[in-house]
Amino acid sequence: MSELPKKFQNPEIRRKKESLRIGVIAGGISSEREISLLTGKNIYESLVRSGYNATLLDFKDDFLSKIKKIDLAFLALHGRYGEDGTIQGLLECLKIPYTGSGVLGSAIAINKILSKEIIRNKNILTPDYIAIDFNGKQDLYNIAELVNKKLSFPVIVKPNREGSTIGINIVEEYGKLEHSIKDALKYDKKILIEKYIKGRELTVSIIGKEPVALPIIEIKPKSGFYDYNAKYNYHSTEYIVPAELEEEIYMKISKTAIECHKALYCSSISRVDFILDNFNNAYFFELNTMPGMTATSLVPKAARAIGISFDHLVEIILDLANLKA
Repeated sequence: MSELPKKFQNPEIRRKKESLRIGVIAGGISSEREISLLTGKNIYESLVRSGYNATLLDFKDDFLSKIKKIDLAFLALHGRYGEDGTIQGLLECLKIPYTGSGVLGSAIAINKILSKEIIRNKNILTPDYIAIDFNGKQDLYNIAELVNKKLSFPVIVKPNREGSTIGINIVEEYGKLEHSIKDALKYDKKILIEKYIKGRELTVSIIGKEPVALPIIEIKPKSGFYDYNAKYNYHSTEYIVPAELEEEIYMKISKTAIECHKALYCSSISRVDFILDNFNNAYFFELNTMPGMTATSLVPKAARAIGISFDHLVEIILDLANLKA
């Protein structure tokens, strides 16, 4: 694992280090705008420290005129328009190489319902769920009956296409279901209601053209729920790197994470989240194709555990930039 960074060095990018115009694309108009700007700022500053000709571009207003002036895009957009294949499609049309997954992988991974269908078809464990489309008229009583019949409480209610645990609630009883559904509907007309699995929260970062798993991290939020505050408030969560697991379980989860990455057509980098129950069953939770790069972000923590600095990690991701179509 200590030789991991060498495999990703791209001589062509290194030769053009000062002349290659790199645009770090961040911000945007999704609910994750502020975190995206922070991620983008960190990446931009890292590239400058490493001697690259980089510019920080906010994905709004006169963005199109600015993007035509860059040679390569380092994507730092979270949420819709950044992780759903939209910006990737634009860059493909403009023939501008970019970091991360392509149009297909991005569109699949941000769609929680579709992701779970694919993962389940690959015989990978994932919590039982029901999908509700509110584009039509839905009756709350019927939904509650469906939850009782197929899942039973407690459950987790999520918007289908949203990140950073935005609009997500754990529901322990019928009386709280309506509020949680309305909260999720602020972000998407399709929602996922998933069986709540009590257990240890684990995450596996994946990098590389030939995907490799970084050390597994166990996430232990002090509140008991890894919500938005627990993710971005520095003192709200304890992180154990590497996670303290039996070797056989550790290796199995790492292997499963790579399988998920491939099954959802991801490339270059992703982060796969699991819940490990009391019987050592690891359930796929979701996959993030554009993980955060802030002070509390998980991919930099995993990389640091094997001696990869933040600046080196940024260069590894940069080296994997290309066109996918």
